[in-house]
Amino acid sequence: MSATPAAHAPDKPVLQGIVFDMDGTVTMPCIDFTVMRARCGVTTGDILDVINAYPAAEKAAAYNAIAEMEDEALVNMKLMPGAKELCAMLDNACVPRGLITRNVMRSVTYLHEQHIVHAGLAPFSPAVSRECRFEYKPSPEALLHICSTWGIPPQQAVMLGDSIKDDIVSGNRAGAVTILIDYNGMNGYRQETLIGERRPTHVVHSLGELQVLLTTQYTLQPPPNPHAAVMPMSLASEVA
Repeated sequence: MSATPAAHAPDKPVLQGIVFDMDGTVTMPCIDFTVMRARCGVTTGDILDVINAYPAAEKAAAYNAIAEMEDEALVNMKLMPGAKELCAMLDNACVPRGLITRNVMRSVTYLHEQHIVHAGLAPFSPAVSRECRFEYKPSPEALLHICSTWGIPPQQAVMLGDSIKDDIVSGNRAGAVTILIDYNGMNGYRQETLIGERRPTHVVHSLGELQVLLTTQYTLQPPPNPHAAVMPMSLASEVA
């Protein structure tokens, strides 16, 4: 069973896939990254880059500290308000939703099993963690891979996340539409104050606001590779 593409309004750009960050985007932020950096002895620079340059014993100890904090975060994991509704809207439109996180696959699996599938939604697919073979964000490599999987140009994909230096830079390097979520405006980000590859296409303060943005300013269409897309659970069972 396939979806009929929506009529393309000539004044609205087409979007055929949405790629989500996880922590602070799909889920409420519950990891204190300042504490994480302190526990790993990282004062400046990208935490993963710095740790990967450590001698073997220090590197293992730092990753153990990160793993402890990520495991603790699972207990407190909650979906971002509006996440279920946004995912359901995209699924009903047969617009795929992928996920790229600097977290580990164990956390992604927990998200899927305890929150996404539990809510009657299909998992994010593809879902890429830092353990995958791709360079982690801000590299655009994983995002470009997902676009290729869906058969769409990156210009018709969204990279959505709460990190300017990782999510927005990654999306801009790929050539995607970039959307920065600043939940409830807690960081006071404004598009006009951000420059270069750190400047997002849009800034939103909630996933509900994002849903309105997507449906009013863009035309949402299924990608050329429908079986690479996330489908509503009912449709997925029909074509399995």
